[in-house]
This record gives sequence, structure tokens and C-alpha cells, in this order.
Amino acid sequence: MTPTPWISLTTDYGLTDGFVAVCHGVIGRIAPAARVLDVTHLVPPGDVRRGAAVLAQAVPHLPYGVHVAVVDPGVGTARRAVALVTPGGLLVGPDNGVLPAAARALGGITSAVELTAPGWLAAEVSDTFHGRDVFAPVAARLALGGRPADAGPQVDPATLVTLPAPVSRREADGFTAEVLTVDHFGNVQLAAGADLLTSLPDVVEVAGRPAVRGRTFGDAPAGELLVLVDSAGLVAVARNGGRAVDLLGVAPGALVTVRGRIRG
Repeated sequence: MTPTPWISLTTDYGLTDGFVAVCHGVIGRIAPAARVLDVTHLVPPGDVRRGAAVLAQAVPHLPYGVHVAVVDPGVGTARRAVALVTPGGLLVGPDNGVLPAAARALGGITSAVELTAPGWLAAEVSDTFHGRDVFAPVAARLALGGRPADAGPQVDPATLVTLPAPVSRREADGFTAEVLTVDHFGNVQLAAGADLLTSLPDVVEVAGRPAVRGRTFGDAPAGELLVLVDSAGLVAVARNGGRAVDLLGVAPGALVTVRGRIRG
């Protein structure tokens, strides 16, 4: 394959330990010319669904490259380590559901392999740090132009672990959708496409609280809620000058109902 200079990292490693630096170091030793983009290392520990959502929303805007995701509560167990080939880039990580949504965002899986070839991995593989010993060295070798087929046996994409589809359903007077993510600003992103907002009036209710349907954060009075289409093309609940999550008291996985509100 043609070498690619870009590798991205998405993990739940945090920033207080040396785990991220070690993965950078492994990549740098094998592929010193590779450029590493840190998507985030603050995925909540073991939150595969959050990691999958963050990765899928980020990769369409990144350069063609190798995208590594390590949110891996099953590290060292029988779960597979895999590399996925897509038209828009390569994905490397555990087979626990963290990769398929990103693969769809990059055009779909064209082939997949299980990462078992000894020459692609560290000489000794820790049972608790596959980011260092499996995923980082594989990503570096792919960035150098290595063929995924040389990293291990082929995997039928249909056998890859996938996460349950998030809840999103239209109601008579609105819709109910699952919370996908809560960002740094407290905006609550829902698993709902923009089309679900089009039939609603300008004044709505979100989980029983009054809100307005808007386009920008400033479309609501200061401190009040609004629903809008966010930069990922999904419905989000925001608060002008504040954190919507503090008013709603929800977390990823919760269900939120948005419905039209009768004025008065």
C-alpha cells in the first residue's frame, strides 16, 4: 500500500499517566515521519459507545490515514484485535464495537484482518496494554505502507461486533431519542437526524422543560434551552450561556423526548 503520514489516536487513557506518550513513542520509533493527531484521550473509561460516537464524528474531517481507537475494557480477553480497510482510511482497534460506525462514516468496510502476525506486534505483548504492544505498532507499520493482509488472517466483516442502534423514534407530537454524547460545553447530542426537527414549532418542550427551536446558541434567551442541529448534523439540546446537561440531568444512554409546545 501507499505510505500515509497520518495516524490518529482516540482513547480513554486520560492525561495523568504516561500511556498516551508511550503510544506516541512506539509509533515514533517505527515510523518517525508519521504525524499523529490526538482526537481525544478523555473518553470515559471503558465507554465503548462514547468512543465509537466520537471517532465516527471525527474521522470524516481527518486526513486519509490510520485511525486508532483504544477504548478496550476487554483487553487481554478473547476479543479480537482488528484492522479495517475502508475507502476513506484504515481503522485499528479492538473488535468490541468501537470501530464500525467510523468505518461506515469512511465509506464502509472493504476488508478486515485480525492482528496476529508476530512481526507486526511488539516482541512481548502485555495482557493489559494492547495500545502499546498491538495497536500502535500495527498503525505505524500501516503508515509505512504495510499491507493489512500481512498483519493477520482475513475476518468476515459480518462477524465484527457492532453496538445496538441508538433509540430514535418519531412520536405523534415530536420524537424520542437516546443521548449519544454530552460535550465539554454541556450540550446534549441526541441520536436524531435534522429531519425530526423540521415538523416541530418554534416553541417546544425538552423532557418537559420549555425550549425553543433555533439555529444558533443565541436564538434562546440567556440561560434558556434550545434545540438545534449541531455540527455533526444531529439534534442537540443546548443552553444559551450555560450547560443544558445541568438542567436536564441526563447522561449518555438516557432517553429524551422533544415535542411541540402549545403557547399560552
